[in-house]
Amino acid sequence: MKISRRAILAGGALLFSGPASGKSKLKVSVFSKHLQFLQGEELAKATAAIGFDGVDLAVRKGGHVEPATVAKDLPALVAILRKNGLEVPMITTDIADTDTPFTEDLLKAASALGIRYYRFGAYKWSAEKPYAAQLEIMKPKLAKLAALNAKYQMCAMYHTHSGVGVVGASIWDLWYMMKDLDPKLMGMNYDVGHATIEGGLGGWIDSFKIAGNYVRGIAVKDFAWEKDPKGGQRSQWKPIGEGTVKFPQFYGMVAATDFAGPFQMHFEYPLGGANNGTRTLTVPKEEVHAAMKKDLDKTRAMLAQAGL
Repeated sequence: MKISRRAILAGGALLFSGPASGKSKLKVSVFSKHLQFLQGEELAKATAAIGFDGVDLAVRKGGHVEPATVAKDLPALVAILRKNGLEVPMITTDIADTDTPFTEDLLKAASALGIRYYRFGAYKWSAEKPYAAQLEIMKPKLAKLAALNAKYQMCAMYHTHSGVGVVGASIWDLWYMMKDLDPKLMGMNYDVGHATIEGGLGGWIDSFKIAGNYVRGIAVKDFAWEKDPKGGQRSQWKPIGEGTVKFPQFYGMVAATDFAGPFQMHFEYPLGGANNGTRTLTVPKEEVHAAMKKDLDKTRAMLAQAGL
């Protein structure tokens, strides 16, 4: 996935283009963490009514499907979602490596259902050890996981978060660990919100370019910098278009690639608890649905404008 300077500039030019028309071609999924107050048929009907094409299903402890019962519960829930016209292109898991409990059970169950992508990761740096040495310890873990993925025709996607001590925040570290692996088996779930927090001026552009073909999934959310009580700066999640993420430019860059993986929307800003994955809301569920639809409509318009 090569990106030219012309493509980057073209992405920026979209900021000044006219209004978009038509529906985006890229399928848009919702991360089910934000709908954990709904289950089964109600989850499926609400997701379809809001307008999403699919669901990034949380198959992890406390998620819609528990890892311990994945063989029974995942097929049942996927059947309900598909019956309502929804796709399940990926699942989000607690998998860190092949030693994580239920790892092979999850891959076997998902693969049997035709699901080819899953999210994993959440590695942390140890402040007591040289980072370069830690990379060499983590690298074989990814290779071993990629080998297991080959058995089940799955692709693991490391979700890129931001923050101090977070492996993957810079993207370069992930690229180094993955560069000798098949991107069909191992890649990244590139979160443009977190990437912009880490490199708001141009770092997110560079990180997307270095990730290249290893960008197997894309997650979107928006944020703004705000003053904290101590007078410093902190990032605060915002509805789409109300923060600092340069979505038109980013989508222009994506359009210049051959990206065809799962595209997910996250809703981390205050939303009655839905942002945190609660099962009991503090606001009417209709308010959550309306906020999601508003963000989805904005996202579809920008995707269509970029030809995605």
